Amino acid sequence: MLTPARLGPNDMPDPLFSVVNEVVVISGVSGQLGFRYAQAFLTRGAQVMGLDLKGTLALDELSTHYPERFSFCTCNVTQIDSLREALAATRRIFGLPSVLINNAAIDSPPNAPLEETGPFEDYPDDSWDRVMDVNVKGVYLACKIFGSAMAANKRGSIINISSIYGVVSPDQSIYEYRRQRGEIFYKPVAYAVSKSALLNLSRYLATYWARTGVRVNTLVLAGVENGQDPEFLKAYCARMPLGRMADADEYSGAVIFLASAASSYMNGAQLVIDGGWTAI
Repeated sequence: MLTPARLGPNDMPDPLFSVVNEVVVISGVSGQLGFRYAQAFLTRGAQVMGLDLKGTLALDELSTHYPERFSFCTCNVTQIDSLREALAATRRIFGLPSVLINNAAIDSPPNAPLEETGPFEDYPDDSWDRVMDVNVKGVYLACKIFGSAMAANKRGSIINISSIYGVVSPDQSIYEYRRQRGEIFYKPVAYAVSKSALLNLSRYLATYWARTGVRVNTLVLAGVENGQDPEFLKAYCARMPLGRMADADEYSGAVIFLASAASSYMNGAQLVIDGGWTAI
């Protein structure tokens, strides 16, 4: 069961990092990181509207613990009408959004069909379209709908979730263990390209909306431990300077920072939290 964090009688929240009463919209809230972001904001007094294709039992628990500050809305980020309905629901329940976290994304899973994880020359065009539709178009549309509402209200923070593979190329050598087992496996191209696209989408919107009080930044993340293949973990962690994957909670501080007054002069930037991966 979830245990909501509560301030003690002698605890004073730091106003610099305060997100109390912010209206936070999180896409992909049913996922590992989206859920943790929701928890981080709720325990700090924010109101959260979670968006995803379907809910989870964990989200039901959030609704139980925070009945007046958490709501879930079924939403397909690739459909503009679905996003318009989500904005209308947010305004009806909490008011105008002040923070948008574009977290929804897809990738080819480790057990994807062979045609998706084979050579670049054979990568299926429909796989490319599917990843781009969610990871790029979905962010573009969410910014269009929620960002424009923020701009009209003259305040807001948009946080686009990117990846180390949007900054540097995937290190194909960490998958050598699979090729040694006789598999033909390469980290596919579409995810990396989609996450790279978010960097310049963020820069574009950061300058476009700068005078309206809406800031747009990109959070660049490394991999999160989630019960992966032990051989993959061994190869990945050997490449990682800190020697491990991230814990799911280790990115929560970054989204709180980017949503709060602590980052008030940060706009169009990349905040890289990757255990040193891109420093090599």
